[in-house]
Amino acid sequence: MARLNLIRPLLRKPMYTCSSSSRTLPFLIGDHQIQQPIFNITLKKHSLFQFQRSYIFDMRKSAFEGNILRLLRNEIQYELQRSTPTQPVANFDIFTVDDRPGEQWIRLKGKFKDEGIKVEVTMFDGAIPASKSGGGSSIGDEVKLHITLIVNITKGEDGEVLEFMCSAWPDSIEINRLFIRRDDKMSAQPYAGPEFKELDDELQDSLYEFLEARGINDELAAFLHEYMKNKDKIEFIRWMGTVKTFIEKQVE
Repeated sequence: MARLNLIRPLLRKPMYTCSSSSRTLPFLIGDHQIQQPIFNITLKKHSLFQFQRSYIFDMRKSAFEGNILRLLRNEIQYELQRSTPTQPVANFDIFTVDDRPGEQWIRLKGKFKDEGIKVEVTMFDGAIPASKSGGGSSIGDEVKLHITLIVNITKGEDGEVLEFMCSAWPDSIEINRLFIRRDDKMSAQPYAGPEFKELDDELQDSLYEFLEARGINDELAAFLHEYMKNKDKIEFIRWMGTVKTFIEKQVE
């Protein structure tokens, strides 16, 4: 009897202290009913929901990234099988060729007597409708692709540069403008003279001959179009490979 009297005060003590606004649910420990606050159960359910939602999100994200990787691998394989790109050439005529991997332009350097020649060449940057008799670098014989050339010719140590702005079509070079500038400094808005086509016809012919003697001719235009078709494929495959590598790191 004395032992029971010792136990009863313990049983009368509350197991939890909750505010009056807290709701409780009963459960048994042995023969005794204990009230547990309902917010503990709610918290557990909320944590389970968060875990499930996070798991579903991760699964969807993994499937999405896996699909991107599959498509990239398929596209790379298709491009390689359809027409494998060739190793870029390092020389053409009097010029050495700097391919500049990963960039949208290349640089050619050469010499003519005591002159230095530098040609900066873009990848395809435009197109016009092709005539029925037109050929060369075209898409479905419907357009003629355009390449921009900037030709710099230097002579001596005075730092002056004769600069030609040109277009390279599949089978010809076209001069657009020319002007003189300093090699170490260029005015923000240099006077570039009139449109080349506005010059006297004989002067135009003489300037074309001037460039042709220095290797800026129709053969160079044809070479650049073939070179850029190959570079375009190389850069496209390189770009897909870079994207694939980045996504693979996210999946790991």
